[in-house]
This record gives sequence, C-alpha cells and structure tokens, in this order.
Amino acid sequence: MKQILNRLINHEHLDKKEAREILVSISEGKYNNSQIAAFLTVYMMRSVTLEELEGFRDALLDLCLKVDLDQYNTIDLCGTGGDGKNTFNISTVSSFVTAGAGIKVTKHGNYGVSSISGSSNVMEHLGIKFSNDSDFLKRSLDKAGICVLHAPLFHPAMKNVAPIRRELGVKTFFNMLGPMVNPAFPKNQLVGVFDLELARMYGYLYQKSDKNYGIVHAMDGYDEISLTGDVKILSNSSEMVLHPENFGVEKQKQSDIYGGETVAESAKIFMNILKGNGTKEQNNVVFANAGTAISIVEKCDLSDGIEKAKKSLHSGSALKSLNTLIALS
Repeated sequence: MKQILNRLINHEHLDKKEAREILVSISEGKYNNSQIAAFLTVYMMRSVTLEELEGFRDALLDLCLKVDLDQYNTIDLCGTGGDGKNTFNISTVSSFVTAGAGIKVTKHGNYGVSSISGSSNVMEHLGIKFSNDSDFLKRSLDKAGICVLHAPLFHPAMKNVAPIRRELGVKTFFNMLGPMVNPAFPKNQLVGVFDLELARMYGYLYQKSDKNYGIVHAMDGYDEISLTGDVKILSNSSEMVLHPENFGVEKQKQSDIYGGETVAESAKIFMNILKGNGTKEQNNVVFANAGTAISIVEKCDLSDGIEKAKKSLHSGSALKSLNTLIALS
C-alpha cells in the first residue's frame, strides 16, 4: 500500500486492473485501517478516473452476494448521496410510489455516512427487515412490489471499510459506487449523482451495459430531481436539460425539501408523504422522481409516468406497498 499511496500522492492514476486488485486486497484484510483511510482520503483530494471507477465497481460486483431476481423486470431508484443537501429520503419515498404504480422495485440502500439519515436508517426505523434470503426478497416483490437490498448484507467484503467510512463521516468514492453495485443487477435504473463529471462517467459506463437507465444531476448540486432548478438527464437515447416546468410545476425552494435533523424526523416526513399529508412541494419532488422511474420502465412519456405516480400516492397504493413490506418483516 505504501507504494500505491506514493504513486497516488504524486498524481499518478491506477489502471482498471490495479484498481480492482486494490479493492479485493482491502476486502481480504491485507491493509490496516490507517492505510485504508489514507487511500480513501486521496480520492477526496482529486477526482476518480473512469478506469479507476470501473475497476472499483468490477471488484465490488465480483465480490458481492448476488441475488437472482431476473424473473422480475425491476428498477432501482438510488442516489450516490454526498450532495450535502440534507433532503428528505426522496428516492426511497419515490421507490414506494413506483411500487404502488405496479412497477417492481429492487431498492439498494445503506445507512447514511455523510448524511443524517440514509435510506436504510429510515426503513429500519419504520420496522422493515433487512434480509439477503432470496425467498424473502421474492415474496416481498410478489406481495409488496418492492424488496430492500441493504448493502452490508450483500457486500460483506466491505466490512473492513464500513467503520472507517463512518468515522470519516464525509463522502468517499464509495458514494460513487453505491448505485452501480446493486446485487440484483436490475434491468432498469434511475440514478442520482452529486456532480456533472460523475454523471458523464456513469453515462459512459452504462452505455456499455444492457441497462435501461436514467442518470440525473440537478444543476444546483442535488443527486436527484429536486425541482429547485434545472436537471441534467442522461438516458440510453438522449441527453437533455429539463426545467421544473417540464414536470408541470414551478421552481421550488431548497427549504421545501429539507429532511430534518434526526432519523426520527426523516421517518416522520416519509410517513406524512405516503399517508397523503405531505406538502405540495414534497409531493411534487416525489412525483417527478417516481414519474421518471415509471417512464424508464414503461417507456412512456414523462407526463404519463407522473400521472401514474400521482395515482399511486393518492389512491393509497404506495402506502399499502410500505405497510405490506413492514407486515412481511
């Protein structure tokens, strides 16, 4: 590791194979905590290259506990996190709204590292069970339309990194990797990323896959469709900038989608929205993200996707999805 660190400190880059091998070595416990922390810190000081990101991704996919859900045409709604915006759990609420619209969702998530409340924090608080048992996951998809893939249960190789990430408490390149390493290998994905450079790298890597995807980055820094300004969306067939008006709403304020100071506050906002008691602005953001996800899977117009998202929430189908998943737990 000393040689690797010296190279990186001297502004050298790793090739894809080297990046993959280093992550495998970390998983095998070959480096101590100080060395791993130093390695992570280097990438807070400079950008990860495309080859490095691809190598890291390949290592995690090779090492993960894969779950076979190929019989379902699923989507994952997942953001990188690390945008520092402290929103409510938009992609997670949108996942249940998407499931309520009849789309199967394999939600990949984790505890918050650089945020107050990650996807897993909220779902655990609400009583959802995390499991890597394929029968339970299939039952969840069949009955609730959604299953939760809690990252630590599927990426045991990263147990050496998790406590270091928690202690550092800031975003690392593992934020960049999260959405790319869903162990169910969903055929569809709505990915939010925290900067435009990363959106382009994701676009390049996803072009080489058979995924049906949308990669989103709000131009004011959010890793989701925030409706606080314009959003860049890269898909299989296009690259465009959309405005809040394209989602049928006016531009919103950042304070409209604030997520609270504790997991309990985040969970309360989460439940308020699914029970139909969310603010207009909170609902708008959920409809924009869930509607985009629905349009990706069904290959329909965005406006149709948004209408289906509205029906899912207003009819109680989204809440039923959540309650069914809690009951199964």
